[in-house]
Amino acid sequence: MTAEVDLAARAAWLRQAISAHDEAYYGRDAPRISDAAYDDLLRELQAIEAAEPALRTADSPTGRVGGSAVTAFKPLRHGRPMLSLSNAFTAADFNDFDRRVRERLGENEILYVAETKLDGLAINLTYVDGFLRSAATRGDGTTGEDVTANIRTIGAVAWRLRTPHPPSLLEIRGEVYLSHSGFKALNAAQLAAGAKLFANPRNAAAGSLRQLDPEITRRRPLNIYCYGIGALEGAERPASQQLLLAWLGTLGCRVSPETRCVQGAAAALACYRAIGARRAQLDYDIDGVVFKVDRLDWQASLGQVARAPRWAVAFKFPPEERETWVLAIDVQVGRTGTLTPVARLEPVFVGGVTVTNATLHNADEIARKDVRVGDRVLVRRAGDVIPEIVGVVLAQRPPDTQPYVMPAAIADQAVNQSVQGLLHFASRRAMDIEGLGDKLAQQLVSSGLVQDPADLYALTVEDLRALERSGDKSAGNLHLAIDISRQTTLARLLYALGIPEVGEATARQLTEHFGELQAMVAAPLAALEEVPDVGPVVAANLARFFSDPEKLALLERLRARGVHWPVGAARAVAALPLAGWNIVLTGTLAAFTREEAADRLRALGAKVTGSVSAKTGFVVAGEDAGAKLRKAAELGVPVFDEARLQQLLARPEEVAQWCQMRPLS
Repeated sequence: MTAEVDLAARAAWLRQAISAHDEAYYGRDAPRISDAAYDDLLRELQAIEAAEPALRTADSPTGRVGGSAVTAFKPLRHGRPMLSLSNAFTAADFNDFDRRVRERLGENEILYVAETKLDGLAINLTYVDGFLRSAATRGDGTTGEDVTANIRTIGAVAWRLRTPHPPSLLEIRGEVYLSHSGFKALNAAQLAAGAKLFANPRNAAAGSLRQLDPEITRRRPLNIYCYGIGALEGAERPASQQLLLAWLGTLGCRVSPETRCVQGAAAALACYRAIGARRAQLDYDIDGVVFKVDRLDWQASLGQVARAPRWAVAFKFPPEERETWVLAIDVQVGRTGTLTPVARLEPVFVGGVTVTNATLHNADEIARKDVRVGDRVLVRRAGDVIPEIVGVVLAQRPPDTQPYVMPAAIADQAVNQSVQGLLHFASRRAMDIEGLGDKLAQQLVSSGLVQDPADLYALTVEDLRALERSGDKSAGNLHLAIDISRQTTLARLLYALGIPEVGEATARQLTEHFGELQAMVAAPLAALEEVPDVGPVVAANLARFFSDPEKLALLERLRARGVHWPVGAARAVAALPLAGWNIVLTGTLAAFTREEAADRLRALGAKVTGSVSAKTGFVVAGEDAGAKLRKAAELGVPVFDEARLQQLLARPEEVAQWCQMRPLS
């Protein structure tokens, strides 16, 4: 066997293996190898094709990587028009649709296919002899924009149909979208790179697909669900929508697992309510349920009106955006000094709930949007996100409205809260900025030099010297302390940020569980709740913090100004010698502080607590130990002196042996 034949066989095997891994990853959400191993396969195939260009095939997965940038998108005509859908907003609307269908077909009851209506970007994929020839956006329904180069970079899009006898021509319709987890991962990557954050998944998906440089699209975690076909030559159309979706699946196209078949209007309405109830649990945005007559011959008989089919309807969920009036504007002051203007609204039904308040985020945002009392505004509420004002309907602004001015009393209160937040950030167990006390914090905030913690790291010695009672030495010392604090730990930073309910212990647990900030930012709510001692309330606070563009922007500015910390892998705490043990420190230790001792014990997996109970594994007692030592004696909890503690810390294997001899009850 020649080397050339060997390379050809290896290239064929690599293409088959990579395609199989793509199917496992994108089609079944069940990757079989690590990302690094997948990259190794892809790099090997790239190397073979570079050495022997004749071995590269039209469907090679290496074509997903790279690509030339374009200067503009060319128009591309669809083989068959991409129709829009009529909408239903109430049960009465849907019943009217069902009645019209039954009357036109002369049937008593209709079998419908229910599909989730993704909030993404509609796309038309054209396959010729089984190979992806082109891709276009919906456009005006007849002609869209040619985004073929970008679509080719999306791993979830099949380059070649998985069939030995493909149609000579097949248009497949689908929706390109970003999942919630993909969106969070994208924003986490943007945060790590110091780049601009995206506002929502749909805009991020649309913007990613319309990049002039395909390489940018390739780096975005785009996905697709296919739901129909357009032009078809060289094969028969399936007899029903159910069979059509099954056929697309066999061809290697991703179809939604949320599809249901329902018989009659009553079952359709029940299905709509059931999907609506599960809407928040889905990992992608939907804005309704599409109901299609299942039989394709009935679809053809029903035909279309204008540019919408008579055989399908989009039953929309309650609107995510509605207009209402601003009745008043109040200001809430957070415990770390954050000012949050809140608009009091004329009650309006948005996203399935009645909204009476909406956040305006901060003073800069209220000035940018120029929201005034008496304005007509557009309010948005997506999922469980706090309602916010999207913008002002200027055409309906009353002539006597005035720009909003923050009340002086609120501003004074905010200064005091900001000072407390700054002191917390600089405290010894947080960022440990020595010398930043009450008076200096008050001056920094009142002077406007520091509006949030990131501003500390932009201060110069001259800025500090200009403060009252601040000389050359004190200014230099504080500037040095601020500079030293740039090197910290992720746990300290999390604690310093003042996230509600996130104390030192929780910050350490989060760091041990996730290892690095990007993974924490990208984590869905369920993953946050898996962290020890993080319940639903704390997880919700974390999710809200990491979803807030302002908070992510603060983290960006801290990083940009040199705040950094060691990045480590998530720690397998359960495998550590003292995992699951509660330990109490009391009295004065000679060799190190109690905090240093606690850190050493935590490194072995222990949880250091402040009180002795029956669940305490052992107590470490230094000089002048008091009530905790007596409590340990009452409960029969073992007590170690400092010498014994140092032995255990120096020889962790003894800790493991001791734990095995005295297992936890």
